[in-house]
Amino acid sequence: MMEQRVPRSPREKYGEELKLRRIAAGMTQEAVAREMMCSPTLISHYEAGRRLPSPPDAKRLDKVLGTDGFFERWLEDLDGKFAEHFTAAAELEKQAVEIRHYGSSLIPGLLQTEEYAKALFRAYRPNHRTEDLDRWVINRMQRHSLLDGPSSPVVWCVLDEAAVRRKVGGPDVMAKQLRKIVGMADTGYLRLHVLPFEVGAHSLIEGLLYLMKFTDAPPIAYAEGVSTGYLMDDPAHVSHCQTVYDLALSDSLSQQQSLALLRAAAEGYEHEQQ
Repeated sequence: MMEQRVPRSPREKYGEELKLRRIAAGMTQEAVAREMMCSPTLISHYEAGRRLPSPPDAKRLDKVLGTDGFFERWLEDLDGKFAEHFTAAAELEKQAVEIRHYGSSLIPGLLQTEEYAKALFRAYRPNHRTEDLDRWVINRMQRHSLLDGPSSPVVWCVLDEAAVRRKVGGPDVMAKQLRKIVGMADTGYLRLHVLPFEVGAHSLIEGLLYLMKFTDAPPIAYAEGVSTGYLMDDPAHVSHCQTVYDLALSDSLSQQQSLALLRAAAEGYEHEQQ
């Protein structure tokens, strides 16, 4: 039986290479830390892929290990397009063959329109600059490319009715956003189920959940809160996440009923503009 592997993110690959180069140089984490004038714990975080060095620290690593600018140059390619807590998940979703979302109070990023995403970023960061806002939106829209082509993953979404009713960006933005989701479902890009208010308490009420399956690796779960998120690859934790997702799915409307709800909501938003 072939041994399963956990997909590695680019920062994990960076950390593994750092560890290999350190061992090849005959140095311990403590020795590197002394030369870097930092704690051994920080070097451990770098090697585990939990943190990336700053550009000056990457330059110092190259000097200590004699790697001729290798880690400084590689760091430029890892310049984060996404929030640090989501970076690893964003890389893993490119390898996934099945993705399952739960959207609690907002539409998941893979399904968002530009206008909807822009309204969210404005709310998250009230002191944004225009060029930053445009860059964040472009980065989010680029994620949508993984849904194109013959190797695109199977995508499911359980959408809380709260995400349908919360007027992000105004009625025009919401109408277009809901029409986009309906179009994705109608053309087979998405399997959609709405979790209606009438259900009351449900298994996913505590927040966002993102499940990913892979061809040659065990499944992974990702949960997110305010300015934080974490990946779970422990089989017991992932299995529990899959169970609570299935419970929420069992409480949801059928796809036909869900699309009817979205169409009606979109029409309501469109009437608000008249």
